[in-house]
Amino acid sequence: MNILSSGNTPLADFGGLLDWPRLQAWIEHSEMPGQGPVTAAQQLTGGSQNNLFLLTRGTARFVLRRPPAHLREHSNATILREARVLKALADSDVPHPRLLGACDDPTVLGACFLLMAPLPGFSPLGELPGRYARDADWRAAMGPEFVRAAAALARVDHQAVGLADFGKPDHWHSRQVERWRAQLDGYQSLPGYTGAHLQHIDSTARWLQDNLPTDGRIGIIHGDLQWPNAMFAYDQPRIVGLIDWELSTLGDPLLDLAWTLSSWREPGDPQVGAADPVVRPWDGFGSRAEMISLYGELTGRDMHSLPWFFVLACFKLACILEGSHARSLSGGPGKQMGEFLHDYAVWLMAKARQLTMSL
Repeated sequence: MNILSSGNTPLADFGGLLDWPRLQAWIEHSEMPGQGPVTAAQQLTGGSQNNLFLLTRGTARFVLRRPPAHLREHSNATILREARVLKALADSDVPHPRLLGACDDPTVLGACFLLMAPLPGFSPLGELPGRYARDADWRAAMGPEFVRAAAALARVDHQAVGLADFGKPDHWHSRQVERWRAQLDGYQSLPGYTGAHLQHIDSTARWLQDNLPTDGRIGIIHGDLQWPNAMFAYDQPRIVGLIDWELSTLGDPLLDLAWTLSSWREPGDPQVGAADPVVRPWDGFGSRAEMISLYGELTGRDMHSLPWFFVLACFKLACILEGSHARSLSGGPGKQMGEFLHDYAVWLMAKARQLTMSL
């Protein structure tokens, strides 16, 4: 992190990401918290696709989130969708950053942006801080906390909060295989990429289509519900907010839970692919089975269909990760990371195969 200037010294523009005269005028006109101009800005880490800045205005602080300098096709729409879902969750039990405002005029900063209240906490990835590292009871509480947040989101009535048109709910379950298989096949056009070397893609796709759940539901899904996107408090083992809502849409909320279950390994999982998972459960942490049981209790759902969503999560994530591998081979940056993500995709498909063969 890099805290930049304050007072009479001009604020840095962070490579053209922040146009201070325009932004100061917009903040003043929009009645953001605090008084006077913004006097300090700190770029934050943690946004994988977007940029985060902690701004200080008088005694108030708030977070600005905007796309990167080189916009993708849907960058502005994605930011505004994120603002929309955060606004819709304002009166819910879902822990999330409180939306303060959003700008749909890209001429202010060269892109649309949103402003949120800051969350005092950390995202658990790797070594845990403070008492989390010392106290097994705190670590044991993290799993249930995560499930409670996911269950709270699953209970939100998307129509009642104004999100009836937030996605394409019709035939959602039956469209998933075609949707993600088409994305995987689309990488064939990238130069230097010779095709996906992922075993079990075809058999997994057939299994998913042949075993569609009959008790599916539609609600708001986060879209990337994993440990790095949950912020925990430092002073007690609780989630202060789920972050990075850029992939949120309408779908079956069980996919969010399954997405989480695919992000670590337990005894009995396949021993192929990447040597280390993206997230490994910490000592004293609960099991997948415990998370599934608690989610069922909190949501009232019969969890017998959960294996289908677990397989879908592995299939979908493998298709997405293979894209990073393909781009790294076609001249994109991060060849080493691309190889790691390919290995992770290999493991995901092995896990999908293991699940389908056990049912």
